[in-house]
Amino acid sequence: MLILVVEDERLIQELVEAALTEGGFETEIVGSGEEAITLLQDDAANYRALLTDIHLKGTLTGWDVAKQAREINPEMPVVYMTGAAADQWPSHGVPNSVLLNKPFAPAQVVTAVSQLLNQIPPSHS
Repeated sequence: MLILVVEDERLIQELVEAALTEGGFETEIVGSGEEAITLLQDDAANYRALLTDIHLKGTLTGWDVAKQAREINPEMPVVYMTGAAADQWPSHGVPNSVLLNKPFAPAQVVTAVSQLLNQIPPSHS
């Protein structure tokens, strides 16, 4: 189960990757929103969830990445990670998303992703 992680801070990348790997998930980590959108446009079905920081290098924010991810896959679980933008979540966040305030415990990442994945109805394909 592949999780797309969008985070430009190396330490957070490593923390999130270790937590998700320990939780039984595979990760693909990119540092910018532009890279994330390219991956999602090329193969959205490959990714089971999106975990994104809000403030990223490049012109896109995590808010932008999540909105575009939902345009590609309306059921994509979204977890935001932020140290400073939590107050913008009600107005900028996509519906049925989770926000983790930095610093967070690694287990919180796994719990948030798992909870969102469990809410997706089974596909009828």
